[in-house]
Amino acid sequence: MAIFSVSLTFDKAPAPWGDNARFSFTENGAVIHLSSEENAEREICQAGRRIDGLNISEVQLEGDWCIAHQWAFAMSYTRARKPGRIHWADNSDKQRLEKEYEALQFTRNLVNDTPEDLSPETLALRAAQYLQSVGGDKITVTTTVGEGLKDAGWTGIYNVGRGSERPPVMLEVDYNPTGNPDAPVDAALVGKGITFDSGGYSLKSSEGMLDMKCDMGGAATVTGALGLAITQGLTKRVRLLLCCAENLVSGHAYKLGDVLTYKNGVSVEIVNTDAEGRLVLADGLLRATELEAPLIINAATLTGAATVALGHDYHAVFSLDDNARQAMLTAAQEENEKFWPLPVARWHQDKCPSAFADTANSRPQKGGGVGGASNAAGFLSRFVNEAGTGWIHLDLAAAYHGSATSEMPVGATGKGIRAIARILHTYGR
Repeated sequence: MAIFSVSLTFDKAPAPWGDNARFSFTENGAVIHLSSEENAEREICQAGRRIDGLNISEVQLEGDWCIAHQWAFAMSYTRARKPGRIHWADNSDKQRLEKEYEALQFTRNLVNDTPEDLSPETLALRAAQYLQSVGGDKITVTTTVGEGLKDAGWTGIYNVGRGSERPPVMLEVDYNPTGNPDAPVDAALVGKGITFDSGGYSLKSSEGMLDMKCDMGGAATVTGALGLAITQGLTKRVRLLLCCAENLVSGHAYKLGDVLTYKNGVSVEIVNTDAEGRLVLADGLLRATELEAPLIINAATLTGAATVALGHDYHAVFSLDDNARQAMLTAAQEENEKFWPLPVARWHQDKCPSAFADTANSRPQKGGGVGGASNAAGFLSRFVNEAGTGWIHLDLAAAYHGSATSEMPVGATGKGIRAIARILHTYGR
């Protein structure tokens, strides 16, 4: 049986489909009729959803497909459960797309997994195994688990995760292609790995909790990005730091009113146990800063405020370093991924005041109050170098869709892995 073929054209659909039809069938498959180059990717995504909706399990992209158009089709056609197989167009982009698609599938599958099957230790294990599969003997893995986090001073990950029977973990992966153990670390990637977020004692509603398996999307995204960069021949030394925990309610869970003191001496009053992502990321950022990495990128599904600002189309970019911010935006533009800058200034550190500590972890009101995404970025800026040089905070507003749209399937998107991989290659050169 012939594989279902899909081709593109800017010609109008023939009768009986109608002049304005964007989709027509042929004997061997379908043709996507594009109205203009400006709308092409959106129309390709819509067509990808239609083809997937027909339960077409295997497609061949035929004819003149550029890399951006093929990627748009792949993003929309690839559903969470039993995804169809794509045969790429036979052109020079094929090998590149195969590498990118493998990283995309790893990222999406990890985020879409059930919270029962993806404990903090399992998340760390699967991330490490994936990177070992692409990095071989250039990869070294270290994990700190459970009470070991408390002993090591990683107070954020320990306290957020101690309410669960399944222990929290800090995973550190060293990718060192130089072979020199004294080689400097060129970049550090820090990922929020909350494998399930109930909100803790600031308990979410049932509806708000339903998709909280996706709260480790930051960890999956930076892992997928590093894996992609390695397959692309990355020559720089990179450390990956995943801050993994379940945020659950129990007699051993952290509580409202607790004060946590971090390794750098910053004390934090807990006014919202559902603002836990920034608490675990703080440990990862402190470790990245210890490594003196000139580029530090942290990624997290951190705030609803970023989604309110940008919808599910863009990732939010924050930085105190104009050059680093622009480098991230440039990398995203070159990879045709949607990133958008939102403000953070040094004074955002003072937007969550506390009478009992140096800062609170949020403001004691729904969603953290106005400017919640910037206030969260301000909180994180306390845990990098004083000037914030080389630090980029990504609030992944576009990482997950709770329901399918006309352009995207339900579940994880994997958006951002290409841009992060690119900046690992290009930053500082």
